Amino acid sequence: MDIKDKVIVITGGAQGLGLAMAKEFAAKGAKLALVDLNEEPMAAAVATCVAIGGDAKAYKANVANEEEVMAVFDRIVTDFGGVDGVINNAGILRDGLLIKVKDGEISKRMSLAEWQAVIDVNLTGVFLCGREAATRMIEGKRAGVIINISSISKAGNMGQSNYSAAKAGVASMAVVWAKELSRYGIRSAAIAPGFIETEMVASMKPEALEKMAAGIPLKRLGQPEEIGRTAVYIFENDYLTGRVLEVDGGIRI
Repeated sequence: MDIKDKVIVITGGAQGLGLAMAKEFAAKGAKLALVDLNEEPMAAAVATCVAIGGDAKAYKANVANEEEVMAVFDRIVTDFGGVDGVINNAGILRDGLLIKVKDGEISKRMSLAEWQAVIDVNLTGVFLCGREAATRMIEGKRAGVIINISSISKAGNMGQSNYSAAKAGVASMAVVWAKELSRYGIRSAAIAPGFIETEMVASMKPEALEKMAAGIPLKRLGQPEEIGRTAVYIFENDYLTGRVLEVDGGIRI
């Protein structure tokens, strides 16, 4: 796919990995619909993308709310004329052990609310946005691309029952959608990042960052723009579908 002038929706697009990916697509001349729940950074994200060379608009929506997702995709189609791609990046963390034991007594269990919050945003939100994007592509007779942002945690990470389950789910959905949607000219893939140097990670203590990097074969954290370039590669490679690209510095070797 030639990215120039293509309409690409990025959820969680106002900051972090979402903004890093948006910048890579803006440099290619894409038209970006940045969907986020946090209004504060939206204007700056749009201005950044426009300055780089793309067109961009911001949309506030909760990806876990079906009515809001349907409405925001309707607005995007009205504003841009259609949808050519979506990157399902929005996500949250509610980490914790399934059962925490102290002095032989159970001191805490992961609550249903902690489980459900992550599943709602990280899994159901991806389902809803993927479904609505595919619907708009098919209705508009436009070939398209869906990317789900998974994680190396999809293999199972201690203290992340909810997050790991969701990230495994979105990786599997990308493969399912590749099989179901190819007849309509829609490709689907996932990216499973390792430890990436986002604002949240960069705020960790230096000794924790050093220990984290030491366990990675490349001996460094990934950069957000490296995930952005991976997303661009998927869009531009018309023979790539149904695959999960692990971009993790070799930590999963």
